[in-house]
Amino acid sequence: MSADRPAEAVNSPRHAPLIRQFHGETLTDAYAWLRAENWRDVMRDPSLLAPDIRAHLDAENRSADAWFAPQANLCRTLVKEMRGRIKEDDSSVPSPDGPFAYYSRFREGGQHPLYCRIPVSGGDEQLLLDGDALGAEPAYFSFGDIQPSPDHRLIAWTADTAGSEYYTLHIRDVATGAELPDTVEETTGDVLWSADGRHVFYIRRDAEHRPSFVYRHALGADPSTDVLVYEEPDKGFFVSLGRTQSERFGLISCGDHDTSEVSLLDLARPLDAPRLVEPRRAGIRYGVEHHPDLGGVETLVLLTNADGAEDFKIVTAPVAAPGRANWRDLVPHKSGRLILSHGVLRGHLVWLEREDGLPRLIVHALADGAEHAVAFEEEAYSLGVDPGHGFDKTLIRFTYSSMTTPAEVWDYDVASRERVLRKRQEVPSGHDPARYVTRRLMVEAKDGALVPVSLLFSRDTPLDGSAPCLLYGYGAYGISIPAGFSTSRLSLVDRGFVYAIAHIRGGTEKGWRWYLDGKLRNKTNTFHDFIAVADHLVSAGIAAPDRIVAHGGSAGGMLMGAVANLRPDRFAGIVAEVPFVDVLNTMLDDTLPLTPPEWPEWGNPITDAEAFRFIRAYSPYDNVAATGYPAILALAGLTDPRVTYWEPAKWVAKLRATRTNDAPLLLKTNMDAGHGGAAGRFDRLEETALVYAFALAAARVADTVAEVVADAAS
Repeated sequence: MSADRPAEAVNSPRHAPLIRQFHGETLTDAYAWLRAENWRDVMRDPSLLAPDIRAHLDAENRSADAWFAPQANLCRTLVKEMRGRIKEDDSSVPSPDGPFAYYSRFREGGQHPLYCRIPVSGGDEQLLLDGDALGAEPAYFSFGDIQPSPDHRLIAWTADTAGSEYYTLHIRDVATGAELPDTVEETTGDVLWSADGRHVFYIRRDAEHRPSFVYRHALGADPSTDVLVYEEPDKGFFVSLGRTQSERFGLISCGDHDTSEVSLLDLARPLDAPRLVEPRRAGIRYGVEHHPDLGGVETLVLLTNADGAEDFKIVTAPVAAPGRANWRDLVPHKSGRLILSHGVLRGHLVWLEREDGLPRLIVHALADGAEHAVAFEEEAYSLGVDPGHGFDKTLIRFTYSSMTTPAEVWDYDVASRERVLRKRQEVPSGHDPARYVTRRLMVEAKDGALVPVSLLFSRDTPLDGSAPCLLYGYGAYGISIPAGFSTSRLSLVDRGFVYAIAHIRGGTEKGWRWYLDGKLRNKTNTFHDFIAVADHLVSAGIAAPDRIVAHGGSAGGMLMGAVANLRPDRFAGIVAEVPFVDVLNTMLDDTLPLTPPEWPEWGNPITDAEAFRFIRAYSPYDNVAATGYPAILALAGLTDPRVTYWEPAKWVAKLRATRTNDAPLLLKTNMDAGHGGAAGRFDRLEETALVYAFALAAARVADTVAEVVADAAS
């Protein structure tokens, strides 16, 4: 099948290149015309996209659809398989909150969740929000925050109907099901109730789409009269809302990737101004919890990296004087043990930590300091913790899975150490963990660092150097990729794939230093780690040298663009979802949604000539070369505020014009969604099926029916 560029793209009107000077160097961008000058308006209303840009994206979509057409049966088969592993009428474990227990569930065939509650004393279910009904009309629908009022008479809920992360805030009367006239447009989705249930706090974005302004709304008042409670002046900081486990304080948290600052909202006195805990200081991060009577003193319990605690420690400070001068160690810093999060109960402190690449749950008795860990036995696994079951209780909830073990939800009594299984993920079509193998490898990188790798494969898959492999990576923002269970990826593994996750630098799998060694001037470690893992899989006979497909999204999509430039010979295919590939141009444009907050992660090439040259040297779009590239599938979302659609569009256009071969080069833009792709759970399976069908074709697996360029990896 021909992989030529779309005819409409060839015949598109010519646009003059954008030529600019920075730090004595010239940047020429031949495809800058694909950037919508009215992008703010397009985020709100996609129909406002310029006709020539829409024609270009439509042409690319038609070309991608034509390439996938011979694989339609395969895609349908994949969707059927993946859907068959989903319990369609699934529900979450109810979470008690006062007189009710709240949960979400799906109806058979439903795309969106239903939010419900039942009385804890027993009684019938009450349907609060029907996602299927609410999402029936808009092309895109996704819930944001959903919070019952303290008296449980009202529900504050938010929803995004464009994929642009502009959420509308609604207040629903539970008894009647009617929406109150307190609708607020274009919020971030965060909602926080005052203790008396008469006010809600929410956040608005600024002109650059940055969460910046905290407002207080009085129920029944005109939203135009809402009071500005907090305004963030730093263009590099984001604002979010939260609440302490004790429900005493609301939290206005501000920060970038290096620095944070928290102010307290007294929820019992919602008209009071927020009170700052500790002024921001570059490089210092902290998060806040609260205890009303710790040793006879109302106390804040903070997780912080202050005082050289690179992998974080837990400190206390009196609420009356919460500044850093009064911080006292409760859990001292231990190098190599990264404390990820913490929660406070009346009698216990709990935290999630990671050491040697694996998470652990630790329980600390506040009365005597006695500690114990909740232990797990598998070689690689994923662990999540929710301490939110009541401050005065001793119950917490955790979720456990591995690449072979479906998700399990457990209630754990931190005092008695009793563990109760509340739910095990059902796989209706059947799943036998014994059929699969999960392994953890340590691979030596270019500079000698040891990179963790999680593997999943069928016991029937021969590790003789013949197996196809999908290698996933991310490597940014300190985000760790869990070695958790996925029903979808079994469709690859059952076809003989080895599924591998490269836990490369830029994440925090091996502590905060692992993150620092993959950002700013160390960014290229991320790329070389990923390539080293691919090389090791070949040399160890785990994967075939010409059948590795690389996969990453967002910042991981930038990784895909970088490794495609550095080692196009190593990969049979590249899947780049919403890929951040135009790094230099984006970091030079401080009017874009995320640019100033991103400078601590990538560098500021506007003011720093060294950062400009370093980013320019690896930015995927700027380093497209006249060489043969592997087969590439790029996925984008038109209303994506995080990685704007024009980044993958420009990248693919430049690849078409520059590369020296004709391997499949596909751009598929979801014209009705943003960064996360389709919102409906079954619609998402359609997108996953495209990714897997492409991977199967690129790796030349027998049940693909599309024509595949034989030298896609050469």
